[in-house]
Amino acid sequence: MIMRKHTASGFTLLEVLISIVIIAFGLLGIVGLQAFALKNNQSASFRLTATTLAGDIVDRMKTNVAGVTTGAYDHADAGAYAVGNKVAGCLAAGCSPAELAANDLAEWSEKVAQALPGGRAVVCLDSTPNDGTAPGAAACDGAGTVGYAVKIWWTDDRTSKTPTPQLFWTAFNP
Repeated sequence: MIMRKHTASGFTLLEVLISIVIIAFGLLGIVGLQAFALKNNQSASFRLTATTLAGDIVDRMKTNVAGVTTGAYDHADAGAYAVGNKVAGCLAAGCSPAELAANDLAEWSEKVAQALPGGRAVVCLDSTPNDGTAPGAAACDGAGTVGYAVKIWWTDDRTSKTPTPQLFWTAFNP
């Protein structure tokens, strides 16, 4: 009579299945990190765009010192930024400092709307530039102890049905 040894079969298959499950969870984690990185990369891009746009209006104001000193750029109301406020032929034929300011604000506001999702912005004299929830509620107090404030809002939350507007602000003394 020959005696056979009984060996466990299927043990290696079980190890392979367990390792496949572990690798699958690891890959899901990597996919989640990639999605998180892409979302944050988009947010950083929007903030960089807002910074560039703020620099644009500051440069425009520095070239129109007469308009700045008369307060032609101090507008907390959204109506001052309407595209209809562009002055036709202002740059070619020349215009007053107030007309140039109106033209600058209209062109700049159009750039903000095109460059940022839901982009809106105001320029105003404000002693507390880091407040305000939207262009209609910019919280500009007109005091200007800090100087001029540039406030830019845009929608950055692409997952919510009621997104919270993001605010970028900068203050400067012309």
